[in-house]
Amino acid sequence: MEFLYFEDLTVGRTLQSGPYDVTKDEIIEFASRWDPQPTHTDEARAQASIFGGLTASGCHSFAISSVLAKRLPKRIKSVAVLGTDELRFPNPVRPGDQLWYSCECIEGRPSRSRPTLGIITLRAALRNQIDVPVMTMKTTIMVEKRPPRS
Repeated sequence: MEFLYFEDLTVGRTLQSGPYDVTKDEIIEFASRWDPQPTHTDEARAQASIFGGLTASGCHSFAISSVLAKRLPKRIKSVAVLGTDELRFPNPVRPGDQLWYSCECIEGRPSRSRPTLGIITLRAALRNQIDVPVMTMKTTIMVEKRPPRS
């Protein structure tokens, strides 16, 4: 596995992974446990809702983005997520959607208190098969600096 360190994540660097196929059964199963709303668990009630059909919960979309972030061709050598801001769900995720994760480094700085770490901010998006965003966010993470060569 090849990793990306703080030094590799310059402003403007973009990364992408996917696809992730969303199924009706997975939407219902996830929501039944974590977000039991009728628009996620009951096809008839979802059809009568403003969405006009079954949709994945925002929690589910966020979980999928986490899985796809770990499937990047080169994994970010992250230590911890420090926070997520501006989390939005501009369009619903539906059964049969194929999702792609992308992120762009929009800010980076060395950690003031931990010399072996850096702090980066990513603008991330989850998009469906027709390139429509279904989730967007800014995430700040603590990342390892490249170890010195011995």
